[in-house]
Amino acid sequence: MRRSIPSIQGLICFESAAKHLSYTYAAQELCITQSAVSRQIQQLEDFLGVELFIRTRHGVELTIAGQQYFKSIKPYLLGLEKCTADVISHKGLGGTLKLGVVPTFATRWLLPKLHLLNQKYPEITVHLETSTKPFLFNDNIFDAAIFAGTQQQIDHWPGIQAHYLMDEEIVPVCSPRLIEKYFPDAVMINENTYDLSPEDLLKIPLLQQTTRPSIWQEWFLTHHMQHPKPFDGQRHELFSMLAVAASHDMGMALIPQMLIESELQKKELVIVSNKKLKGSRKYYLIHSSQDISPTIQKFVEWIYQELEQLKSNSN
Repeated sequence: MRRSIPSIQGLICFESAAKHLSYTYAAQELCITQSAVSRQIQQLEDFLGVELFIRTRHGVELTIAGQQYFKSIKPYLLGLEKCTADVISHKGLGGTLKLGVVPTFATRWLLPKLHLLNQKYPEITVHLETSTKPFLFNDNIFDAAIFAGTQQQIDHWPGIQAHYLMDEEIVPVCSPRLIEKYFPDAVMINENTYDLSPEDLLKIPLLQQTTRPSIWQEWFLTHHMQHPKPFDGQRHELFSMLAVAASHDMGMALIPQMLIESELQKKELVIVSNKKLKGSRKYYLIHSSQDISPTIQKFVEWIYQELEQLKSNSN
C-alpha cells in the first residue's frame, strides 16, 4: 500500500520557504533555483489539495493551513536529519538515546555514572532532558525516561514498558554545624549518622519540598512522633535545592539518600536520625512498549549492573 506522504524534497523546500517567508531565500539556502523551489511547493500544494502560501506585494505569507503544516512537520524533518546523522556516525552499530529524566536524579545519580556507560558501550550517545512532568513517547521527544512515581501511575500508563529500578528511601539531614549549634554533645552512631531523639528533632527548623508538602508529616507519623508545625519552613521545588539549603545551615530536610551521597562523604550533610521513610514513589526506566531497540536494551542492562554494584557497596 502506497503511503500518503509527499516528497521529502517538497517538504524541505516548503520548510525553508516558510521559515524565511521567501522563495528567494529558500533557494539560496538549498542551493537550487527559485523556480525549482516554486515548482516543488506547487506540487506539494497539489498533493495536499490546499494552498500553503499566498503572494503579497512584499513576497509570500503562510495561509492558516500553511502555518499549521509548517508547525507540524518541522520537528519530523529535524528528527529525520538527526536519525540520518546518527546512522552515518555510528554505522548502524549504536545510536543516540534521548533520555528524559527527573532533574535531581539526573544531576546527582545518573550523570556521574554516564562515563561508565561510555566505557562499556562507546557506540551509544545519551542526550539527557529533564522534566518534572510525565513523559510521552508518541510525540518522539524521548526514546526512554527515568520516572519517579507510584505503581498505580505505572499501571495506568498505556503503551509503555516499565523496568523497576529502586525504591525511594528518604532520610532526614542537616549540616554538621546545626548539630553543633543545637546538640554539641551529640554522638554519631556511624560515620555520617546521628540518632537524635524526637524531642531533639523538634528544635531544628524544617525545610519543605514544594511538590510534596506533606512529606514531613508522613515521616513523623510513620515513626509515631508528633510535631506541632510539620508544614512550616522554607519551601523548595527540587531535592537538589533542598540539599543546598540544608548544607548552608538553613534547616533539616528529607531527601533520598542516594541523591546526597557526595554531601554525606564530604561531611556537608549528616543524617540526623536512622529512621527512614520508604516513600510510595519508586524509580522506573520506561519506554514505549513498541520499542525494543538494541540501544535501549543495552542501557537497561547497564543501569541494572550499576544498581547491583550499589547494593554490593552498601552491604
